[in-house]
Amino acid sequence: MLANILVTLLLLAAVDWPQWRGPSRDGATAGTEEPPVWPEKLQRKWVMRVGEGHSSPVLAGGRVYLHSREGSLEVVRSIRLDSGQELWKQTYDAPYTVNPAATNHGKGVKSTPLVHVGRVYTLGIGGVLSCFDAASGKLEWRHDFKNQFKSTSPEFGVAMSPVADGGAVIAHVGGEEGALTAFDAATGKVKWSWTGDGPAYASPVLAEFNGVRQVITHTRKNVVGLRASTGELLWKIPFTTPYVQNSVTPLAVDGKLIISGLSNGAFALAVVKRGAQWTTEKVWHSDEASMYMSSPVAFGSRLYAFSNKNKGQLVCLSAANGKTIWTSPPRLGDNAALVRTGKHLLMLTDNAELTVLRGDAATFEIARKYAVAASSTWAHPVPAGKGLLIKDVSSLALWSWE
Repeated sequence: MLANILVTLLLLAAVDWPQWRGPSRDGATAGTEEPPVWPEKLQRKWVMRVGEGHSSPVLAGGRVYLHSREGSLEVVRSIRLDSGQELWKQTYDAPYTVNPAATNHGKGVKSTPLVHVGRVYTLGIGGVLSCFDAASGKLEWRHDFKNQFKSTSPEFGVAMSPVADGGAVIAHVGGEEGALTAFDAATGKVKWSWTGDGPAYASPVLAEFNGVRQVITHTRKNVVGLRASTGELLWKIPFTTPYVQNSVTPLAVDGKLIISGLSNGAFALAVVKRGAQWTTEKVWHSDEASMYMSSPVAFGSRLYAFSNKNKGQLVCLSAANGKTIWTSPPRLGDNAALVRTGKHLLMLTDNAELTVLRGDAATFEIARKYAVAASSTWAHPVPAGKGLLIKDVSSLALWSWE
């Protein structure tokens, strides 16, 4: 009994992971513990059926929030982290027809929720943006954009996850025609809107360059930087991928911006202002780290990227100059979600294998490998105290090392 109570207290003390890619939107934990020695096996504390989708769970205040699909309904849930008990559940009708090229990925939600100042924000696969009270699940406001754009989602469904900036929630809405938009977090009222290009499948990040806070994202055909306070376009560079599939979330690290895309390799850019004009300058380029749907993680002086080359390969680069430090064996999977802990890199591939790697190793060195699901795992793993939340095709589970 005492052991169970201690585990419960440890899980409830878990550091929040309230949005896509974690507290700072960079795949890094913030004070989450890890075991001194990773055990031979993880323990599954609970598992529950939650509906289909690739949307990642998020964690705030000991509660898990998840967006998924059940039949024609999109479902938003609040779940107790320690027990898996469902606290509230909201549903709304959201019929969706899958593009034939994406049939294997289903109709499920791909965009990850955002928890911000007592509210939960979700963006459905068809483009419905909703705001719920985090404690009760009460719907606060909603937009469907049907009267604003010809299409409310890109060809393969919405995958962009909203981001918060003070009193605003920022989302790239619409389809081929769209708008990167800041909404008042409490009311949903539009604060600013940039209509220069439609959304891709990447998610915006916030970063400061030359003292100016910017919203940076891949659009359908560009990478753009907007002034966060007003939505003013500061800079734009053309960036295209086959089949209009920009899907890598940018990463700001050490004063540089890391971007990548299918068949493009990876770039480090300097965002600079010369006089009244903003521009970007290439710092380095790597052909080996060509990312597709996986986003990079910085680890000290290193940059880790899951390349789509060689049927899935982890690449370790120097963050300073882009030179390759090492590459893993090939054929690791179609996709991988990367998480940086204190001393290790966690890699969850779509074949439900969780690999623990030393972050400072001289070569690709596996500390442990675990099977964590019976179906594909495209959602991002979430550190949760002394464990990890894992979403597979239709279930959510909590795995613990204690």
